[in-house]
Amino acid sequence: MGNAAARARPPLVAALRDAAVAAGVTAVLAVPFLGFRLEDSAQGLSLGYRFMWVVYAALAVFAGRLLLSLAAHRVAPALVASFHRRTAGVHLPARFGNKVGWAMVGIAALLPWLPFADRSLMSVATLVLIYIMLGWGLNIVVGLAGLLDLGYVAFYAIGAYSFALLSLHFGLSFWICLPLAGILAAFMGLLLGFPVLRLRGDYLAIVTLGFGEIIRVILVNWQEVTNGPNGISNIPRPTLFGLHFEGPFKTPAPEGTGFADFLGIAFSPMQPIIFLYYVIFLLVLLTTLFAQRIRRLPTGRAWEALREDEIACRSLGINPVTVKLSAFAIGAFFAGLAGCFFATRQGTISPESFSFIESATILALVVLGGMGSQIGIVLAAVLLIGLPESQWLRDLAEYRMLVFGGVMVLIMLWRPQGLLSHRSPTVALEDGAGKPAP
Repeated sequence: MGNAAARARPPLVAALRDAAVAAGVTAVLAVPFLGFRLEDSAQGLSLGYRFMWVVYAALAVFAGRLLLSLAAHRVAPALVASFHRRTAGVHLPARFGNKVGWAMVGIAALLPWLPFADRSLMSVATLVLIYIMLGWGLNIVVGLAGLLDLGYVAFYAIGAYSFALLSLHFGLSFWICLPLAGILAAFMGLLLGFPVLRLRGDYLAIVTLGFGEIIRVILVNWQEVTNGPNGISNIPRPTLFGLHFEGPFKTPAPEGTGFADFLGIAFSPMQPIIFLYYVIFLLVLLTTLFAQRIRRLPTGRAWEALREDEIACRSLGINPVTVKLSAFAIGAFFAGLAGCFFATRQGTISPESFSFIESATILALVVLGGMGSQIGIVLAAVLLIGLPESQWLRDLAEYRMLVFGGVMVLIMLWRPQGLLSHRSPTVALEDGAGKPAP
């Protein structure tokens, strides 16, 4: 016991030796950079020396390395253990979670009419809602079915390009193309699901990552259809029962079909922004209602059973092929809807909008929020998408990926199950007291 404790606590001598080595390496590297300098004088340039700077650098590295070694082996494990003890098993109760969810819906519905809601805030809120929808769609595949998908952005791109091509070449409206984009993305999800039926874990992640890259390469090289790297522009905006929301700087709407003209009110640049906000808000509501409902249906329970134990699933007569394909197709369907809205909001799309970093961002929302938790994904979207786009932090945009990586590392160290993890099955056996059976 005593020997084990001694091994767990590295001796101070080892920490001093490690700090001395680091200081020595620093001194060697600092000599050419800090030890010499050119001095300009009346006789011309001469070589000066400042070896005390090298000593200061070595001492600073020695002290920092010593403190870091002691903290890493004594202080940090104690903090992590204390945090785990305090947060173990912490999750929102179902009733409290429902109240928080409805409160979020109310705030989101009233957001455009709040006094501080301006054009910038509404654009950020619309972007956050797009990522919430994508996160909830991927949550079906990763959080509920337990299938790691790194190529989810491919379905997002298929939805966007489907709407762009159908609207520009066939004149179909947004509301007709919206379900078509989702169906086409779901069909591609089925095509992806067939070859990966026997894969799981890392192998499944590699295949889906390759699928996402294949779609992006096709978009870049199939120039006759997708216009290559230049993308597709002049994508039409949606209408409300035939009424257009185009502003004075866009293509003028036909006489009498403008929203402001029809109601006899003055045009405001906020009108099309608020309309697009409510369109994605409605899509997000439909997505969450569908996700909550299907979790209680046999299909959703089969996803959770597959996530917990595939072998037990097979022994109970559940067909994993059908379960996996349904998860891929439904998750892709919502990505297609989000892609369709993204295309009509941006007006221009290109393959650069659907790179791997988008898949990584969407997956990070699911992991950070807690796989299976819808409220957690909302919080993660606000933290990772909303805050960096806010006007207060926009000046620090170049450090976004640095902060993004640091937050993910901290979450994996202190909260690996996510902010609001809720992976308990929808249906579970109970004991006589009404509590989950052990």
